[in-house]
Amino acid sequence: MPRILPFLSTLLLLSGCQSLPSETEGSIPSDKIMLSAQHCLSEYIDDLDKVHFGPCLKIVSVNGQAPAVGQDGFVPLPIATELNLQTSCVYRHADGTPIPATVSTATFEVKSDTFTSGGQRWYLHAHKQARGVTGCEPTLSRSTYPSYKTD
Repeated sequence: MPRILPFLSTLLLLSGCQSLPSETEGSIPSDKIMLSAQHCLSEYIDDLDKVHFGPCLKIVSVNGQAPAVGQDGFVPLPIATELNLQTSCVYRHADGTPIPATVSTATFEVKSDTFTSGGQRWYLHAHKQARGVTGCEPTLSRSTYPSYKTD
């Protein structure tokens, strides 16, 4: 049994190395950013010991065209380019299912100085916080979390 342990360790190490992504896989070109095609906000409520499901946003079009969503759920966008993003937002029930009556749309204007350097992932949130908000106010962030925690 002691002789088989080094063999198994080596086998596990080699199989783990084979599953690592290549240098080009998942890399973002320096002239593009990756923007989440859809994203839902949520916030943990300490005193209630539960998660509040906030609004979800989905990019519906980029300059009037359907977005080119990759397998990773992100849309590649060129840097230093003005773009018009049409979005759709929907609020969710306590169980996380959408509330169809709350669907709204909003435009998000990307200016030529919005994305000045490439190679980064960005998220477009439906709002600045997950609770206590209404409507669709797209908010750009480098984080998956809301910009503000609700009091």
